[in-house]
Amino acid sequence: MPRTKEQFEQMRKATKNKIHTAAMQLFVRKGFGSTTVQEIADLAGISIGLLYRHYKTKEQLFSELIQFSLTGLQKVSDLFQTDDSPKKLFDQFVSEVHNDLEQGEDLENLLILMKQAFFSGGAHVEQERLGQINDRLLRSTAQLIQKGQELGEFRNGDPHEMAIYFFSVIQGLAEMKAVMKDSFIMPSQPLLTAFLYKDEENKIGEEQGRALS
Repeated sequence: MPRTKEQFEQMRKATKNKIHTAAMQLFVRKGFGSTTVQEIADLAGISIGLLYRHYKTKEQLFSELIQFSLTGLQKVSDLFQTDDSPKKLFDQFVSEVHNDLEQGEDLENLLILMKQAFFSGGAHVEQERLGQINDRLLRSTAQLIQKGQELGEFRNGDPHEMAIYFFSVIQGLAEMKAVMKDSFIMPSQPLLTAFLYKDEENKIGEEQGRALS
């Protein structure tokens, strides 16, 4: 029986996911310049011809990965500008980040890849757009923190400095996980927001007490 259009689309998406995963791993491990198309195809478990059906060049593949990352940042920025409780929004985001860093490598690789993209200086990197979206994310995060402070949920402090600190921690954890590999231990979720929430110290104390008992 011939395959349906839906089946072909599922196969196409599955192949692209394999390519994305393999490319991210190699770009992070070896760098963009040192990674070959053949290595990407081999790690993805496909022929180099099939890879070229999806991407004409390595630069095109790299650019699509960066665009995927930028879309993710844009969604976070949009989420932080909704009308939900600041603490609820932050909890939702931190929970997703914590799970992704603890259980997989995709977020870790994407964060490192974006850093490489910003500093590579290559023509295939939209550095200006990356900087603009990053600035927008910091502003929306600072505004959310300020709103939480006004509601009495968040600690006092400069909202922009707190936003920079938070994302620096996330970036640092991603890079430490890449370096430490199996010896990396993901900090608890309450620890990631202890600097931000007024009631987080009590939660951390309770968790530490349970761990020691």
